[in-house]
Amino acid sequence: MSIQNRTTKSLDGVRIVYSVSGSADMALLFIHGGLADRSFWEGQHAALSDRFTVVALDLAGHGESGHDRQNWAMPQFAHDVTAVMDGERLARVVVVGNSLGGSVALEAASIAGERVLGVVGVDTFHDLGRKLDPGWAKEQADAWRRDFAGSLERMLKALFHSDAEPSLVAEVRRRMSKASGETMAAIFQASAGYDTGAPARQLRVQVRCINGDLFPTDTTANRNVVRDFEATVLPHTGHYPMLERPDEFNRVLADLVTAIQHGRE
Repeated sequence: MSIQNRTTKSLDGVRIVYSVSGSADMALLFIHGGLADRSFWEGQHAALSDRFTVVALDLAGHGESGHDRQNWAMPQFAHDVTAVMDGERLARVVVVGNSLGGSVALEAASIAGERVLGVVGVDTFHDLGRKLDPGWAKEQADAWRRDFAGSLERMLKALFHSDAEPSLVAEVRRRMSKASGETMAAIFQASAGYDTGAPARQLRVQVRCINGDLFPTDTTANRNVVRDFEATVLPHTGHYPMLERPDEFNRVLADLVTAIQHGRE
């Protein structure tokens, strides 16, 4: 397997770095969550690039991508994704997003048109249609500015089961420690009042998710936002199924993508 690292420019000129493996007609485009980067999807390159073109990007403000952005709202992140689609000339894509990346995936699908065949969320889409409370968003922004290390520890405690493999938690902590608290604060500020279901309501594609069981997934309520919605919940799994249960995650994802393909043929 060969992974190539490439760059492109987002709509606002920010440099976006991404990795590509495989050469199939069908592409999987992976979007990480907040504080993370494209390395969270390394296991998908190895497991899936024999069947799909696998692409994973660093969103602006994360990993190796540029930090020189003024507007940190979700639609701007979506343009990071569509810039990669344009750069790779991807014509048949399933967009896969973890956590924050789930909302970015929905936004990207809403502007990318027929290129996107479906969206798969990864421990996200628990309650589509919820608006992010501005007061809560401000509290989060202030906390990340004031105490990055403490905020990171609190987040990690909330995103893993108490008996999660310590070495995995330590590795996630190591990777996330490279991120910027100021960027996280700016993202929370920009998300105040954000309607998580707004881009989903515009879609006419299948929306699926592979979630852990730390947080309940309200499938019934989600179908009021997206009619064609299904959730797979992995037992005793936290916020990063692709890291915690990679073999099962890859198998479920490949099956979902195959079903999405067949649904569009």
